[in-house]
Amino acid sequence: MGNFQLEDFVAGWVGGAASVIVGHPLDTVKTRLQAGQGYGNTLNCVFTVYRNETVAGFFKGMSFPLASIAVYSSVVFGVFSNTQRFIRQHRYGDSNHASAVSDLVVASMVAGFVSVGIGCPVDLVKIRLQMQTQPFIQDGLRDMGKAGFLRSWKTDCAALCLLRLFSQTKLRYKLGQLNSNINLKPQAAGFPVQTAYRGPVHCISSILRKEGLAGIYRGAGAMVLRDVPGYCLYFIPYTFLCEWFTSDGCRSPSPSSVWIAGGIAGAISWGTATPMDVVKSRLQADGVHLNKYKGVIDCISQSYHNEGLKVFFRSMTINAVRGFPMSAAMFLGYELSLKTIRGVQADINP
Repeated sequence: MGNFQLEDFVAGWVGGAASVIVGHPLDTVKTRLQAGQGYGNTLNCVFTVYRNETVAGFFKGMSFPLASIAVYSSVVFGVFSNTQRFIRQHRYGDSNHASAVSDLVVASMVAGFVSVGIGCPVDLVKIRLQMQTQPFIQDGLRDMGKAGFLRSWKTDCAALCLLRLFSQTKLRYKLGQLNSNINLKPQAAGFPVQTAYRGPVHCISSILRKEGLAGIYRGAGAMVLRDVPGYCLYFIPYTFLCEWFTSDGCRSPSPSSVWIAGGIAGAISWGTATPMDVVKSRLQADGVHLNKYKGVIDCISQSYHNEGLKVFFRSMTINAVRGFPMSAAMFLGYELSLKTIRGVQADINP
């Protein structure tokens, strides 16, 4: 076999799909805690999402990650494994030589940099779909650009707030006026939440139309700062734990060893990545209704000023808890599929 092997990409795709199915409900909770308001702690967030949106609320935005994160994981595992082989071949003259810690660090950093190119748009769409349950004003508000609209809107809103104190008849009358002014679609009593995006494709097209190509990579700087060290704390612990769990007479770790090593590595990586993950989530959720942050530094500054240092550790528990089953499923799917592929290749080419 040459230094470059495609089977790592295929196995990474399988592992990525497994991780999404296992981890998406907790990922939704994590995103709501980081970028949402009023959820309090993890349990309260879980109960609030379930009460307001039922079980389906935990799977919002999963279709796009299921299709795309599999590709993303394919690239990460493929780049990491092939970079390792490239380094070992040029450093030791043997691509199967055991990797030193420095080799693992370099391969992990390369995988982290490359992953942002695919992972940033994927995370952006996922987070926008997860966070769009805030009240949303329809096309009339967005498209009207005439001078005096803002003044008229503010006046009508103020009047509406006052009229809510009066009779139901007056309230309905004023709502009719307001709808005709700004072309809002009628809503039933109780003002149900409207969504900003109809699905992943509509989300992407809306972002491109409003923010251009740069909008698709919103939060990329924070993602680099999260993923480059994050993948070092992902692959290195996994490698050493697998070696530790594997008996001397065995050529490869058992499935249970892979599950435990992958889970521990995921918990470590996601737990330590929480501060920059908070910043990335806020930057990417920003823009569903308005733009609050100018960049990574501004997001850090505003978050610290308004909520203190503790905001950067919000959802650390859910990140670590979610990281275990997601990463365990990912590594297990990767290792088992890789073993299967190589076994088939050995049968075809004995």
